[in-house]
Amino acid sequence: MEVEKAYRIKRNSDFQTIYRRGKSFANRQFVVYVMPDKNLTHFQLGISVSKKLGNAVTRNRIKRAIRENFKVHKEDMIAKKIIVIARQPAKDMTVLEIQKSLEHVLKIAKLFNKRIK
Repeated sequence: MEVEKAYRIKRNSDFQTIYRRGKSFANRQFVVYVMPDKNLTHFQLGISVSKKLGNAVTRNRIKRAIRENFKVHKEDMIAKKIIVIARQPAKDMTVLEIQKSLEHVLKIAKLFNKRIK
C-alpha cells in the first residue's frame, strides 16, 4: 500500500512555503523541514532527492526507502507538513540504514506522538 495522494506534497509553491516558514532539523544524511498546519488531520510528506546523488535508479531507491519509513510510522506521526531532503551520504546506505537515520532526525524534530524505541 503506497502513501495515499492526500499524504503527498507535490506543488513547488508548497515546497517553497515550507522552506521559508518551516523549521529545519538535520543529521548527516537528511534534512527535514517541518511546518505546522492546523487544517491537517494527518502528516503530509514531500521528498527531495537531488540529481547530484546519482541516476534515477539510485534516487528512486532512496525515495522508496523514505516513503516506506513513513508508512511504517504512519500512525505515530504528528499532523504536520514535512519535507525530507536526502544528502550525499544517503546514496550509499541500505534501506535499514536509511530508516534508522530518518527515525533519528524525526525524533530530533519531535514528529512522533508516542515514544518510538
